[in-house]
Amino acid sequence: MLAFPDLKKTFDQSAMSRWRTFVSRIVDIGIEFQAFDDAELRKQSLSLRYEALSGKPLDQLLPDAYALVREASRRTLGMTHYDVQLVGGIAMHFGSIAVMQTGEGKTLTATLPMYLAALTGRGAHLATANDYLAARDADLMRPIYAALGMTVGVVCSETSRPERQKSYQCDVTYSTAKEIGFDFLRDRLFQRRQDVFGSNMIASMVQMGGSDNLLQPVQRELNFMLVDEADSILIDEARTPLIVSSMPDEVVKAKVALYRWSNEVSKKFQKNEHFEVDEKTRQVSLTRDGRRLVRKLPQPALLERTPTLDIYEQVEQAIFVEETYIRDRHYMIRDGEVVIVDEFTGRLAEGRKWRSGLHQAIEAREGLDVSVETGEAARITIQDLFIRYNRLSGMTGTAANSATELRKIYEVRVVEVPTHRPPNRKQWPPLVFGSESQKWQAIADEIYNIIQVGRPVLIGTRSIDKSELLSRILTERNIQHDVLNARHLAREASIVADAGKVGRVTVATNMAGRGTDIKVSEPALELGGLHVICTELHDSARIDRQLIGRCGRQGDPGTYRQFMSLEDDILKTGLGETTAKRLLKYRLQPAKSLLRFAPMFNAAQAKIEKRHFKARRMLLYHEKLRQEMQREMGQDPYLDTAGA
Repeated sequence: MLAFPDLKKTFDQSAMSRWRTFVSRIVDIGIEFQAFDDAELRKQSLSLRYEALSGKPLDQLLPDAYALVREASRRTLGMTHYDVQLVGGIAMHFGSIAVMQTGEGKTLTATLPMYLAALTGRGAHLATANDYLAARDADLMRPIYAALGMTVGVVCSETSRPERQKSYQCDVTYSTAKEIGFDFLRDRLFQRRQDVFGSNMIASMVQMGGSDNLLQPVQRELNFMLVDEADSILIDEARTPLIVSSMPDEVVKAKVALYRWSNEVSKKFQKNEHFEVDEKTRQVSLTRDGRRLVRKLPQPALLERTPTLDIYEQVEQAIFVEETYIRDRHYMIRDGEVVIVDEFTGRLAEGRKWRSGLHQAIEAREGLDVSVETGEAARITIQDLFIRYNRLSGMTGTAANSATELRKIYEVRVVEVPTHRPPNRKQWPPLVFGSESQKWQAIADEIYNIIQVGRPVLIGTRSIDKSELLSRILTERNIQHDVLNARHLAREASIVADAGKVGRVTVATNMAGRGTDIKVSEPALELGGLHVICTELHDSARIDRQLIGRCGRQGDPGTYRQFMSLEDDILKTGLGETTAKRLLKYRLQPAKSLLRFAPMFNAAQAKIEKRHFKARRMLLYHEKLRQEMQREMGQDPYLDTAGA
């Protein structure tokens, strides 16, 4: 039976004792269920649903419920939940974030608490990273739920309103945090329109050619939420506000003129003379001379009525874009539009826009049609959305270091679940180089040496442009490889499917660490398994661990190495430009002597993580303060007071 070696660090002894009992009972009950035919298994599920609807505590139903799911999975998918997966499922039922290593089967584990929560008839939601994963996981796990009489719905960005209503009425609903949040806001806006105009007017509109469903919100209550890749959604994306927009009344031409003019003049401003950059926050501020220059420069007639303060702010945004944002790293141009590249997943953030004129500054810089900023009809943050659920839980491969933050903000525990087999992943000594060019050449050397043995190699890069830089270097050396980034989404499945084969080389942004399994072939395992190369430290150590976790799954052999250079962005961002420049005087020294600087990279990473944590805490504080003020005024805290 399971020894629970890691749980002693994070959970008290009484809880562990209960969980041992649960696992034992689930296995024993499962043996009894093996004698049931399919109809009897479904009947047993209906019996549990009746008990839950009658008010019997879910804790008491857990052993039978999990045993049913385990047996249904064995019959429909040919997969039986391991003991450690049962532990993960138990942890999630009791409101914890279950930390399960890559390859431990989180998708299958999620069916346990989702089924149990759905027995109450109040619905269970699973939020994952993107539409593709939501649809994929729902389709993969649907046979389990169907065998037990449960319905499964999926809500993606293209899902129509009637289909959304139908999906939310299902027992289990797979979606993304973004879509669930937007539906929550739209429902509140719909309710306000009913309050203002009355249901009679809306009913008459329905009679003239609509549907009775238009009179109902799409969602039910926010009952149970299980967050897949919880650290990414609950922490990395926590500061992202979800906003339902309303068109403003401002004159569009004046706004567009401001954006274009600010872009044109931004190059006339000199750093430290006309503007300053805060090394910690990376914010741009005009100096007195800078503001004087703004007033001196000829302005279009359309800006005559634009407040001077607004002009200052937009010039600062235009300078900030010039100083900070890099095409194909922070954003891409596709079909004449600026598309954000998510810094945490490496994927395209479809439909998202930077706020406060930043998005428009980039559009002006790239010579595109400048979009007009929209006002806010309703807004909610990821943090506030999930706090509203009656019960919240999650699963991830890398949240142990974020346990304190998750407990303080979301009131959830983090539980490290043991692996099914002992990990067999080995770290090779890290390497530090004086310049980026030296680092990339050394990475290419290592790739060449590894594939001579026949082992597959996965190389993780921080951005699209760096993945393509390495691709050019490998092409020059005649090293065959695949590139997996936001430009190659259509080939993602096939690239990942082949990445574990003998001699394969895959260059990827950190999107490769989310939601996809690289299955290493038997011949490749015999040669030593997958080798992972980390080309640069990310702002969060969790993203580095996600990449590293691609090798050594389920006890398979695997190795990884981290490469760093004194020119890496993380030193500038974490330690400041002054310190980063001071280190450059050592860049001509040999790599062996530069290894002494390796701890500085980790220190820079830790500072950035701490900075982001403070920003998230401050965001939550201000959001709560804003909501309390609106409640005191008798207003809906999620809707704009001016109406929609």
